Amino acid sequence: MTQTDEIRATVLRTLSEIAPEVDVAAIQANVALRDQIDLDSMDLLNFLIAVDEVLGVEIPEADYGKIASLDNLVAYLDARMGAGSHGE
Repeated sequence: MTQTDEIRATVLRTLSEIAPEVDVAAIQANVALRDQIDLDSMDLLNFLIAVDEVLGVEIPEADYGKIASLDNLVAYLDARMGAGSHGE
């Protein structure tokens, strides 16, 4: 399993913990999450905080627009984790 696969699995697992009513298997990777699932702003914030706690990647509010879809979020986290592991 690649780092990207692990990040995707972790993100989906975390989402299912924050919003257990969401069918994570039905999420379309390239469609904005908020267009697919009923996450209010507090749920979204709790989700991003949980992702930070699990993966150790802080997502500043200024970057929220970059992580609308599952693919965007996974790519963002992958890049941030890769950068951190290389001392950048």
